[in-house]
Amino acid sequence: MNNGRVNVLLASLCILLIACVAFSGTAASGDYLIGLGSHDITGPAADVNLMGYANPSQNAAGIHFRLRARTFIIASPDDSNLRFAFVNLDACMASDIVTQKVVESLKERYGELYSERNVAISGIHTHSGPGGYLQYVLYIVTSLGFVKESFKPLVDGIVLSIIEAHENIRPGSVYVNVGELLNANINRSPSAYLNNPQEERARYLYDTDKDMTLLKFVDDEWGAYGAFSWYATHGTSMSRTNRLISGDNKGAAARLMEDLFNVDYRLQGNESLQDAIKSDSRNLMQTTKHFAQYLDDANISSFMPRMRATLSDSIRRPFVAAFCQSNVGDTSPNVLGAFCSDTGLPCDFEHSTCNGKSQLCIGHGPAFPDEFASTKIIGQRQFEKAAALFGSATKKLAGKIDYRHTYVDFSKVTVNLSSTSSEGRKGNIFKTCPAAVGFSFAAGTTDGPGAFNFVQGDDEGNPFWKFVGSLLKPPSQEQIECQQPKPILIDTGDIKTPYHWAPDILPLQILQLGNFIVLCVPSEFTTMAGRRLRESVKATLIAKNADQFNEDTAIVIAGLTNSYSQYVATYEEYQVQRYEGASTLYGPHTLSAYIQEFTKLAIALAEGTVVDPGPSPPDLLDKQIELLPGVVLDAIPPGSHFGNVIDDVPAEGTFNKGDIITARFQSACPRNDLFTERTYTLVEKLTADQKWIPAYDDDDLSLRFLWSRPSTFSPFSVATVRWEIPDSAVPGTYRLRHFGAAKTNPFSNKLQYFTGTSGTFLVS
Repeated sequence: MNNGRVNVLLASLCILLIACVAFSGTAASGDYLIGLGSHDITGPAADVNLMGYANPSQNAAGIHFRLRARTFIIASPDDSNLRFAFVNLDACMASDIVTQKVVESLKERYGELYSERNVAISGIHTHSGPGGYLQYVLYIVTSLGFVKESFKPLVDGIVLSIIEAHENIRPGSVYVNVGELLNANINRSPSAYLNNPQEERARYLYDTDKDMTLLKFVDDEWGAYGAFSWYATHGTSMSRTNRLISGDNKGAAARLMEDLFNVDYRLQGNESLQDAIKSDSRNLMQTTKHFAQYLDDANISSFMPRMRATLSDSIRRPFVAAFCQSNVGDTSPNVLGAFCSDTGLPCDFEHSTCNGKSQLCIGHGPAFPDEFASTKIIGQRQFEKAAALFGSATKKLAGKIDYRHTYVDFSKVTVNLSSTSSEGRKGNIFKTCPAAVGFSFAAGTTDGPGAFNFVQGDDEGNPFWKFVGSLLKPPSQEQIECQQPKPILIDTGDIKTPYHWAPDILPLQILQLGNFIVLCVPSEFTTMAGRRLRESVKATLIAKNADQFNEDTAIVIAGLTNSYSQYVATYEEYQVQRYEGASTLYGPHTLSAYIQEFTKLAIALAEGTVVDPGPSPPDLLDKQIELLPGVVLDAIPPGSHFGNVIDDVPAEGTFNKGDIITARFQSACPRNDLFTERTYTLVEKLTADQKWIPAYDDDDLSLRFLWSRPSTFSPFSVATVRWEIPDSAVPGTYRLRHFGAAKTNPFSNKLQYFTGTSGTFLVS
């Protein structure tokens, strides 16, 4: 407990505890009605392709830690019908069909209280969550089409998180704070960024946004009990070869903040520490010492176990921390940079290649090549900044709750550049294009390179791949000219067989909480694209209603919200045609179209007028093709049983923090039962009165559930429980456990539930 990292974490915890004590019992009557909720959305932990890298061989085979939907609802105390709900998903992105079904479910329960106008669902962009839940062909090809096993738990989990938040609405206050986090992102396409005007770039110190913006929720009775923050860094700390479900760095940040803050609940009844926190509120490190001494004296873990069981009967709700995504497009968490795997030298600057090959250029996280450690480090950096912002947040939000929402057909937006444009073409009128991806789309990025001979920065293409792409549908001359200088690889917007390959109609949404604005975009804006959108909306709000809005108005972009339509690069970045430009679907004027349409929403918000709802997006559920086979049969070798230990923990010896303990069990396919809000794996500790109690489960960063079978269609499978003993582990006797469900009859859906238990071992 003496190492620097633990001291920083303890210091962060004490900031939170001090803040909690400071606000408990002293808050004035609430400015708003606030509800927070959280629910498991992990989905299938086997066989399903992971969404993000489009790697067909990257199928789920276990759990790093579970995925959750986290919700906050803000309502007016004067009119509780005036409200909005914001949901943060541990998922790659939102999906318009998921959003539609969530809203339908909410309307069945609450009538018109919640609709697509005031519900925002945003993904953190982890590339390690189950795929197959979007409804457009391009996004579900590698998952063998639509996957109901991914779709249903996602919809259900979102709905249940909103219901929990709705049913726990209480008077409270909201505080906002902003601060710089310098070491959790870099620009992965700097050559494209440099193509933006020099005078524009000169206004910024960095080529990525470094600000984290945090909302702190304070209950009138309970004190501080939640935080949502926005920061731009990709969910690609876990690589394209990872096969464990994971919330990546933002999910890890949420675990760290929730676990540490919820330790405060376990301090109930320990008056000596509560008094220490109060008396030492001006001396943070002294409080840290008291807390560390308490942990030693009470013999409990500082970070774990998770608080689900501990808080299940608590009147006070658990702390909810969400780390939301922003204008993430050209950012990377692989902060050491990109290097050639064959030479160790930096990659080519313009194209991110090594000897002309994209596959050899790999981004390095802070603990490269250990992607699990890199994930935790980048998550920890976000958590520590959020904890500091949380503890020092003093700017209270007050004022109006409002929102605006519309649908826009981005395949044919008429864009008037006369008012605002950095494209040097003011006064002209252009149109956006039907969706298409360029050659550099197939090259991937330094976070996850593509295949074959594609490279970033390709504005010409080659005849062979143009021919291959034209086999799906050759682009028209009008489309070729509209998308220039992008060479079209796949004309996704014009392919409608067997159904739509890409979206045309996109949702745009603005949420207002006093002087705080959330711009909900269904895409990944690059750094400069996001800056331009924020500045344009802010200028519009101030110009149209200076009584409500001013230079202190805080505006965040919530990326990947309500739908997904890939990237939005600036006009200048589009000309370079790196991955982000090639993935900007609707042509070079896509950003200008967004700015134009959001300006309309901003005017309506500022002036209090209504907006045209626009054309509704399609519901393509009845057209979906599902090719992923279901579980047919689980089997075990003769003389064995499900849950039997195949390889046990070491029979002798005492283990230290940092050691890895594993056990292998005879298992069955995890798709039989998703174990939602439960666990496949458990570390148990023996108490002084000889009772086994849960210590760590498959929602903890230290414990991994790995599942495997000898071949693709084999009915036999093995579960490996892997526990890396954390610094927080209390000395004592432990054991590992595995839980599962087997389908033993191919003609019946009845399941056989089982458990497996390892031998015991000592931790010193």
